[in-house]
Amino acid sequence: MRSLTFVIGTGRSGSTALSRILNAHPDVLSLNEFMASVGDAAFPEGPVTGEEFWQTLYLPAPHFERMIRSGLPLPEFLYTRRPGRYTARATGIPALSLMVLPHLTDDPDGLLDELAAAVVRWPERTAPEHHRALFGLLCGRFGRTAVVERSGYSTGWAPGLRKAFPDARFVHMFRDGPDCALSMSRHPGYRTILLLREIKEHAGIDSFADLTPEHVRALPADLSPLLDDRFDPALVRDRDIPLRRFGTLWSELVTDGTEFLAGLPADQRATLAYEDLLDQPAEELTRLAEFIGVDPRPQWLDTGSVLLDHSRRGSANRLSAAEFADLTESCAPGTHVLGT
Repeated sequence: MRSLTFVIGTGRSGSTALSRILNAHPDVLSLNEFMASVGDAAFPEGPVTGEEFWQTLYLPAPHFERMIRSGLPLPEFLYTRRPGRYTARATGIPALSLMVLPHLTDDPDGLLDELAAAVVRWPERTAPEHHRALFGLLCGRFGRTAVVERSGYSTGWAPGLRKAFPDARFVHMFRDGPDCALSMSRHPGYRTILLLREIKEHAGIDSFADLTPEHVRALPADLSPLLDDRFDPALVRDRDIPLRRFGTLWSELVTDGTEFLAGLPADQRATLAYEDLLDQPAEELTRLAEFIGVDPRPQWLDTGSVLLDHSRRGSANRLSAAEFADLTESCAPGTHVLGT
């Protein structure tokens, strides 16, 4: 493994397409939604055995399992499109299997078995050392040299990743505020994020670890079921959530990403605007490849250009004038931070 790069950002910014483009590069190991899949649980403090580390990669993510069981799977859940031997209702879907491994292979169950056989035998060491070994193992398996992890809604993980991997490079990817916020408003994951934030506000807590049964009993009837093992998907899908709340969320996330990037050495940071990628795919992908540390091969540049979807650009312009003005106002803090 020659280099490790994390692409952070709001999500709904063309970043899933970017993972597909990176996966097409013969030298890049594209870890699609790795952090979204394993989260902070995969970074325990102190030394851990190989078996303990494997459990952090294997155990299903409870919040994603609830969404699948409730009939509200995210479009990013690749495993549920072509199910293997795991199901949310019977076995639970291993964290790595949901979005990471199906991005790399058509046989995610087989790859999971390969990884398990190796990782459980690893010696005791810190979680970052285990992760580096895992990335190296996958690079060897697929003949890749550069690792790029990309998760949506990922700015919150950036400081911890910087601490765990001080030599890693970071790319902050972003998209026009109103377009991105409108896309968030139509996505079940971001709608759920705002509803879970509402639950914490009602309960007066900063973390769900502090949620008590008394808090749950005091919640409104249209919020408390979201904490159940299974809930009515209409509670998320059909709830009226003001569009400007998604604009505020976008502003918060791009501000976090911009401020984090500003604290990095110049050679460890880069930005990528979705609109620039659409307008100048060859130039932007060349710049990205050089930052990651791989050759911008002409065939790959052509492939990357084909994988970009131009149809969603300017989607917010189709809102009514009043809706667009309100959404633009809620995005103004983030737009100012980005200098766009």
